[in-house]
Amino acid sequence: MFKILRLAFKNLSRYKRRTLLTGLLIVVGVVAVIVFSGLSGSFKQAIVGQITDSVLSHLQIHRKGYLASIDNLPLDRMMPSKAFEKLEGLLSGVEEIEAYSPRIKFGAMLSNYSQTTNARLNGIDPEKENRTVPLLASRIKDAAHDDVLLKPGEVLLPEILARGMEIKIGDTVVLVANNKDGSVNGMTFMVAGIVESLMGPGGRDGYLHIDDAASLLRMETPEISELAIRVRDFGSLKAVAEKLNDLTAPLTNKQGGPMFELHTWEQLTPFYNIVRMIDIMTLGIRVILIAVVLISVLNVMMMSVYERVREIGTLAAMGTRPGRIMALFVAEGICLGLGGALAGSAMGAGILWIMNLTGVDVTFGGNNQVFTLAPSIAPTEVALTCLIVLGVSVLASLQPAAKAAGLEPVEALRHV
Repeated sequence: MFKILRLAFKNLSRYKRRTLLTGLLIVVGVVAVIVFSGLSGSFKQAIVGQITDSVLSHLQIHRKGYLASIDNLPLDRMMPSKAFEKLEGLLSGVEEIEAYSPRIKFGAMLSNYSQTTNARLNGIDPEKENRTVPLLASRIKDAAHDDVLLKPGEVLLPEILARGMEIKIGDTVVLVANNKDGSVNGMTFMVAGIVESLMGPGGRDGYLHIDDAASLLRMETPEISELAIRVRDFGSLKAVAEKLNDLTAPLTNKQGGPMFELHTWEQLTPFYNIVRMIDIMTLGIRVILIAVVLISVLNVMMMSVYERVREIGTLAAMGTRPGRIMALFVAEGICLGLGGALAGSAMGAGILWIMNLTGVDVTFGGNNQVFTLAPSIAPTEVALTCLIVLGVSVLASLQPAAKAAGLEPVEALRHV
């Protein structure tokens, strides 16, 4: 086998210009795939990280039917305290869960004594929320506290509302809300921070302490809108979701139906479609690479067979078996594909390494949010790209190799 590969390399070096051009084409294709995969992967990771680690969390549990009308923030479909206690007891035994945070979501009127507007608010337990969505603290401008998100009597307002109403840190505002029975209540709060806007659901919500939310809504017993959950290993999210579904399935309401519904982040945000499009585009780039390699290697091998007909006839007349002739041409395709794949992988990894050191700033979304990407690619992705190139090179070599092996010695020797 080694002799065949050495002979194949010598044959390729006989046509240096053609071999070099074809190899460069393969190298460019491999570099494009690796660089695009690294950039798109880091961009996808940045989007998912911002959505899950600063707003949604990895998955959420609601009372059955709540999510269908979540845009209206219904107060009559919240999780009763007893149901939440049962759910909390189940979660305490799941080792895969890193943290969870109960939330009370509701709409209210926000007033700074001169202007009034609508606001979406989340009542949270600051410590639990910080463990569940650790990037939330990084979105708070000029926070009043370094050790906690907020304290009772304080509110965090979304940037778009604070800017429009000219509200600053330390100002006093009034929140007025209706409870599920229709009664109205108002409370004053101090602004403890401004939350930067973020794309997607929940990106423009305000925050207050969960006890203040219960008081503002005049809840006799605390009721929960949703339970946000963070898992220890993001890669095992689907498995954890299935486990939680099995655990909560036996819990039923008075009508005998399911008491809870569980959704992963993918089901909670439309930006999952962007993630899917990135994956489709990556697949498309790989398909283009396959086409480039296939056409390039096939063209080289076909030309090689055409130019070496008499040589092939001589080998056959000397008793060389057809299988060995076929192996010789397949080996040439392997050398061409393997050389291009290795060179392209090295160049692509080098480009990603440089980008990782310098960082790549990308502006995305209606708020012109800037992501600083640190592109990288897993070794398995590089290996997969090389295997694709190698496999396609072999496939592209088979037809010309079979044609060379099938030539009759007498006819081949007569070829001019």
